[in-house]
Amino acid sequence: MALISQTSSSYYCRSIGFSSSAFYSTTAKNIQILHTDNVAAQKQGRKSAIVASSPITEDAVVATMPLTKEDLVGHLASGCKPKEKWRIGVEHERFGFDLKSLRPMQYQQIAELLNGIAERFKWEKIMEGDNIIGLKQGKQSISLEPGGQFELSGAPLETLHQVCTEVDSLLCQVKAVAEKMGIGFLDIGGQPKWSNQDIPLMPRGRYEIIYNYMPKVGSLGHDLMFRTSTVQVNLDFSSEADMKRKLRASLALQPIATALFANSPFTEGKPNGFLSRRSHIYTDTDKDRTGILPFAFDDSFGFGRYVDYALDVPMYCVYRKKKCIDCTGMTFRDFMAGKLHCLPGELPTLNDWENHLGTLYPEVRLKRYLEMRGADGGPWRRLCALPAFWVGLLYDEVSLQHVSDMISDWTPEERQMLRDKVPKTGLKTPFRDGLLKQVAEDVVKFAKDGLERRGFKESGFLTEAVEVVRTGVTPADKLLELYNGKWKQQIDPVFEELLY
Repeated sequence: MALISQTSSSYYCRSIGFSSSAFYSTTAKNIQILHTDNVAAQKQGRKSAIVASSPITEDAVVATMPLTKEDLVGHLASGCKPKEKWRIGVEHERFGFDLKSLRPMQYQQIAELLNGIAERFKWEKIMEGDNIIGLKQGKQSISLEPGGQFELSGAPLETLHQVCTEVDSLLCQVKAVAEKMGIGFLDIGGQPKWSNQDIPLMPRGRYEIIYNYMPKVGSLGHDLMFRTSTVQVNLDFSSEADMKRKLRASLALQPIATALFANSPFTEGKPNGFLSRRSHIYTDTDKDRTGILPFAFDDSFGFGRYVDYALDVPMYCVYRKKKCIDCTGMTFRDFMAGKLHCLPGELPTLNDWENHLGTLYPEVRLKRYLEMRGADGGPWRRLCALPAFWVGLLYDEVSLQHVSDMISDWTPEERQMLRDKVPKTGLKTPFRDGLLKQVAEDVVKFAKDGLERRGFKESGFLTEAVEVVRTGVTPADKLLELYNGKWKQQIDPVFEELLY
């Protein structure tokens, strides 16, 4: 197998003269926190700390009063905030691998890497039992997906300049430790070479529960766990009406984001027939918790209707005393009635509700903010282009109205057709009298105009998407061209081409 150079992708870290302390001293004053947090910001020179494992939140006490639907609706509505407090959050995943063998990282390597990052850059260690399973620093975190994919989650920030600086800072911290260990990271949306059996399951209780449950509800759940990597953008809303407009617009346009950022055309060393197999995998994972939420386009839709949907999605588990208790097959509605077989008679808290919301996987997920979930993972420049795309569309009133007008007569069948076909045919998907590419051209222009109206000089971050829609050539198309040409139908060169 190929030996990958450890210096081939150091450009970004060197080009900004990377300094962790410099980054935080210049940007911390601009960071606005979306949610309360009990962990204080790290101080320079402080030794790394250890905190107990948690999902999103964990309860200190057991509920004694039953929650009502109004409580759950109020929880979602509490995310409403005025426009001046809207922020941008980005979460991005990548595959770690051994630079010599190209094999996926084993947990022992991952633990060494996390410990190294914690010690060098003063992160708090997140433990589950004796195992390190993540890091935390203020509102930033590093966590592990089931197959060891690193997920880097940034703080909510005001501008795309801040977001992209933070993305680069997080990547450079990881790279600084990983390179010395002979570890690289692959900026792609789907594992291109290895089978599910080649990839270790991370030592988290909930992952074992999900691993056992997935085959009961779909054929591709294990692929989702082990062989996908995504980038996600989190955005705010001001009211229930604003949430509805943004949710509908982003659900309808999510296939365009999937096409523009398609980057997962290989499986087990060969082309898989898709531009975004990662997106396709969700269509046969678990229909109870995935999809494009047709009910969101009903006139009666609002926070209450989303709560009804989430109440009836089967649960995975409940956290009690830092352990994940298997509750598969039961719903949160059962939990509210005290009818969980795993915790008979016990009632949920809002923390349980928030944890449950995080186990739903629609194309756009509603929490106390909106999560855009349709794009494949990719390199730094695309990690900045995706939030630029959504911010330009959803944070500018003129652009959002243009989008709302555009999709107003799209039928449920057309929206579902795009969701089903775009993972394979991308921008070449037929739509009405033309191709999706023509629609995408208008949408990208809306996004660019929206960014320019924001006044932060952010439109340059959209360059990657502008080029894709201009040429009609997606990242996956470029990889397939390399595979059939320069790479001579060998997959190993992708590990150097997309090495971070």
